[in-house]
Amino acid sequence: MTKLDSKVLEIFPDESIYKSPNIYSCFTGFNLPSFIKDWLLKRYSNEHGKPDILKIKSFLIKHIPSKDYDIKTRCLNNETVKVLTRVVIEADIKSNIYRFSIPDLGITFSEGRVSMQLMREKDLLNSGENWGIATLEYVAPDDFTKEKGYIELNGFQSFKPYSPDLSYFCKARTSFSTEEWIDFLISCMEYNPNSEQFNSITRKLTFLTRLLVFVEPNLNMIELAPKGTGKSYVFNNLSKYGWHISGGKVTRAKLFADMHGRLGIIPNYEFVSMDEIKTISFGSDSAEIVGGLKSYLEDGTITVGKSKQTSNCGMILLGNVDLNLNGTPENKIYFKELPEVFHDTALLVRFHGFIEGWKLPVMQQDLIFSGYTLNVEYFSEILSMLRKEPQYVSIVESFLSIPKDSDTRDKKAIIRLATAYMRLLFPNAKCKEDISPVEFYNYCFYPAYEKRKIIKQQLAFMDPQYAKGSLMPDIRVKGYNE
Repeated sequence: MTKLDSKVLEIFPDESIYKSPNIYSCFTGFNLPSFIKDWLLKRYSNEHGKPDILKIKSFLIKHIPSKDYDIKTRCLNNETVKVLTRVVIEADIKSNIYRFSIPDLGITFSEGRVSMQLMREKDLLNSGENWGIATLEYVAPDDFTKEKGYIELNGFQSFKPYSPDLSYFCKARTSFSTEEWIDFLISCMEYNPNSEQFNSITRKLTFLTRLLVFVEPNLNMIELAPKGTGKSYVFNNLSKYGWHISGGKVTRAKLFADMHGRLGIIPNYEFVSMDEIKTISFGSDSAEIVGGLKSYLEDGTITVGKSKQTSNCGMILLGNVDLNLNGTPENKIYFKELPEVFHDTALLVRFHGFIEGWKLPVMQQDLIFSGYTLNVEYFSEILSMLRKEPQYVSIVESFLSIPKDSDTRDKKAIIRLATAYMRLLFPNAKCKEDISPVEFYNYCFYPAYEKRKIIKQQLAFMDPQYAKGSLMPDIRVKGYNE
């Protein structure tokens, strides 16, 4: 047991869990996100952290059926079926109903319908992916209306087994040095902070930058990286509050809302990640979606018809990039790796920062974490709760000396990114005195400034208009370099 393991176990005795590749082998054959796996491991572990593998497998077989589980036959036999599973909700505009699918059990949108009563229950279900206990019943064909039979989702208990004490978590930060806390957060992401590939604090901090959209409202990022750097894993496994799009067609109704006012992904989630961005298509909606994104990324508003909605959902674009022999992108204009619809500089300038994914470690065996860390469900709840804490932005602003002629978007982006780093790395901060100017500069301001600078440099390569104003504002940190 490492020194950090001991500290984690001592400070978070109920929230921590022992993880190793061998233990996770019991989930082979089940398509489960990390937060479900960790909940099961914690539920069926003894006081020494040793899991009861037989009980876990018994639970999996009983409550999380595999694809060959004949759920349709059970429904046809008028059984009421309850399963812990992933349910995907989608609005059917033409029919004025909501449909659902359970991909892992072979139930398609054409076979599943959500009861209207269930949809009317506020915050019970979101458009998109939902994890929880679903209650399913069969509705037979109606000879009078000629309506075909379908499986109805008429009950749903959202999966949320924890109500964490955020104040305890924030106070616990004071028991760790900053470097220990960084290693701790990396372990919470299920990566080994002691891997030889994490050979500098800068690399570790760049890796943690992926978590910024988890903790900061309305933060918009772009990451380009070679294959095998774990982009998809982080955004698809660590939180149920994010929606992961991996290629395919995206419509305005699916992303924002339909003309009936039914909300899409962005109003229902805390962040959306668009993975395999080169393969995502907006089809005939391209111009309308780009216009909608420009408005949304600027001020968080969604306008559909005469209705206007606001959301604090962040966005990150994820794409692959080809590297040269020096390990840097072959094309110096990084944004050319994005689909043409994202070559609009007026849209790109609204993204706050850029992650150079080629500077991150490639997934290898020594990156797999073994040891004590927070269980993912607890960790994801904490990240979600941190988004709602108001004090961090005022602390950031109190540190900065900003010239009056600074570009408004640059100022906004740097403050938002620095605030996100503070939420993540210094959650204990309640006022400016709780963090030194040196640590604020090194861990919050400087990485924020650099991430924004890349956006400005890339815009200058693409558009002469931005080349004229490509200089970053001369923002200083009070008490450090003012």
